[in-house]
Amino acid sequence: MYRWILPLLVVLGVAGCSQSAPITPAERGRRIYLSSCVVCHNPDPTKPGAAGPEVAGASPALLEARVVHASYPPGYTPKRPTKAMVALPHLAPYIDDLAAFLATRQGEAR
Repeated sequence: MYRWILPLLVVLGVAGCSQSAPITPAERGRRIYLSSCVVCHNPDPTKPGAAGPEVAGASPALLEARVVHASYPPGYTPKRPTKAMVALPHLAPYIDDLAAFLATRQGEAR
């Protein structure tokens, strides 16, 4: 009697599924920032965090030096004199994504 209900539910469930759009570099960078950086930096990268400075607009060169090598690019003057940041070399493949996200936040009200 109600044999058609289960197939109908399956069809409706499948019809409601759609392929998601590819993740942009900025979105991937946002996800990485929120999962790896907000421990020290503010969730809003235009504001200073508890242990790290504001990082909105940070260049790929600065991000690579700080994140991958825990150093600074030649000639760069740090915002804070601390040496608290440790290298996170597992994030090396995502430096451009982090830079893309932080570029979207550059120039926002601080």
